[in-house]
Parts: sequence; C-alpha cells; structure tokens
Amino acid sequence: MAGGVADSAAQMDAPSTEPASPLIVLMPVYNDWPIVPQLLDRLDRSLIGGGLGAEIVLADDGSTMTSGASGPGLLDRACYQAIRSVTILRLGRNVGHQRAIAIGLAYIHANRTGRAVVVMDADGEDAPEDVPRLVATSAASDDSVVFAAPVGRFEGLVFRALYRLYRLTHRLLTGASISFGNFSVVPMRVLARVVLLSELWNHYPSAVMKARLPIQTIALRRGHRLGGQSKMSLTSLILHGLGAISVHGDVIGVRALVATLVAVVLCVLGIATVVGIRLFTTLAIPGWASFVVGLLVAILLQTVMLSLGFIFVTLNSRNYSAVIPRRDYADYVMAVERVYPFP
Repeated sequence: MAGGVADSAAQMDAPSTEPASPLIVLMPVYNDWPIVPQLLDRLDRSLIGGGLGAEIVLADDGSTMTSGASGPGLLDRACYQAIRSVTILRLGRNVGHQRAIAIGLAYIHANRTGRAVVVMDADGEDAPEDVPRLVATSAASDDSVVFAAPVGRFEGLVFRALYRLYRLTHRLLTGASISFGNFSVVPMRVLARVVLLSELWNHYPSAVMKARLPIQTIALRRGHRLGGQSKMSLTSLILHGLGAISVHGDVIGVRALVATLVAVVLCVLGIATVVGIRLFTTLAIPGWASFVVGLLVAILLQTVMLSLGFIFVTLNSRNYSAVIPRRDYADYVMAVERVYPFP
C-alpha cells in the first residue's frame, strides 16, 4: 500500500505529458459506481454532438464499495470517442461532497491543462446532455463561472420545502440570493483563483459568490437520478445548507451585530419611556413600571452579551489558519488510478 501511495504522489507532482484537452470534467462519487459507466456513455455522446473532447476526473469520496466495482475493471468494455481518459482520484477518507469538489479542483489545477473545468454530480441529476450548452455559454462569456440554475426539481415535498427555507434563510442572513448548485463550468484562467479560496472547503458555489468572481447562470431542467438512492440524508442536507451560510460568516456576524445594537437602542428607549411615564404622568399602574423595566433590563443585558459574543467569535476566527485547497489538497489524496484507457 505504501508503495502504491508513493507512486500516486509522484504522479500527482509530475505534470501531465498528454496533449491538452479542451475540457476536464470533475465528478465527486460516493458509492454510485454502478451508474458511472451509463453516465459516461451519455456524456460521451453529448460531447461528440458538441464537437468537444474531455478528460474525466472522478473524485472517490471514500467509497465503501469493493475495489472491483470502482477499480481498473470499471470501464473494461468502454469505447469512447470524445472522452480521452478517465482517472479516479482516491481520497483517504470521506470528506463530503463539497470538499471532494475542492480537492478535485485543486488536483486538476496542479496536474491538468485545458480550456475549462466542468463540475457536475455523478448521479445523472446534472444531465450530461446540458454540458455542451454550458460550455458554449462559458465560451461566449468573459472569464465568468457559468452555473446551471436548476428548474423542475423532482424531489419530494419535504425536500422542496426545506430547500425553499434554506434559500430564504440564506437571503435573510447574507443578503445574497443563491439559486444554483455545483453544475458549472470554470475557465482554466479562473480556476487558479478559485483554488485559493479557503471558503471552497465548505461550499463551492458560495465561495465563488463571496470572492466576487464573475458569474453567469443559465436555466436548465434538472435530470432524473439514474439509479440507487440519494446519499444525502436530512442531516446531510441541513449541514450542506449550513456550510453555504457559514461561508458568509463575517457578513452574518456584522449584520447580527447591527441588529443587536438596534435592539440595545430600542431597550434603552423603552426603559426611558417607562420611567418617564412613571415619574411625569398619572397613567402608570402600580407595579407595572418596575416589572417592565426589569424585563427590558434583562433583554438589554442579554443583547449586550450576544453582541460581545459575535465580536469575539469574528475576531477569534481570524487567528486560525484556514485550509487552502491549492496548498493542502495532496494531504487527502491516497491514490490516483487511470481506469480508461487502462494500460
């Protein structure tokens, strides 16, 4: 095993000697290997129709399936025309969908050359037939990251309700609306900037938004899952939403601080009003003034403590070294395997 990892590390550090490919397609995969050949068949046909060629990088996010289902024999009978190669990037542990994307993007930046990187899911919900349209939009843009804004979601009612709640919460806390996912095209010139974003470790689309990189969106219908069950549980879905929101933690901290300061001012005005009514009018009911003032003082103290907490958390977060995908990605890569064409 040690020798295999060492060979893989050497392969990562060495620049690619193959001819440059117009596209690099990155797909994070976790136990969805049985549907990968079908997805690549569709992608190959779509690339042929668009006059495109591509290399495929599959980021194996610590899958628990046996190596035979996802190893060199995965594409034994494959014969592609537009797909030049398929490489599996084996991660040493399950790091989650977004971090697998971050590691994959950093690996591609260090080891591949081409015009652009296509990021898409490996379950079929990001339709391969839409890749040429995304690429054409990217080619017509000025170094913009082009995201697919999905329409016509097929998930259940609970998922759609939670997704709407997530978008509303994101808008309220960050002031920015997010209407797209991972399906996107990143020009290679822009990729060098993307892999330097520490926020990429938590959420890819939000990191691009926060970095103020040029963004274009294109409305595309979401595809059907090709098979199996989604690996995203309710807990994973909530963590995914929190990851997107956490990217804007500094903005949320400032907005929360302003809100608590407004609450402090309102409490002080309320206390002054109660005292004024008690001392200078005959409207006061016996005992009500002390009760209301006590309640407002308690709210005031809690608001001040909350404000101080936001300040200390925001300042303390600046003392910690963040993960930079371009610098740290190799620590998570256990092996790099070429599965098509296999020597």
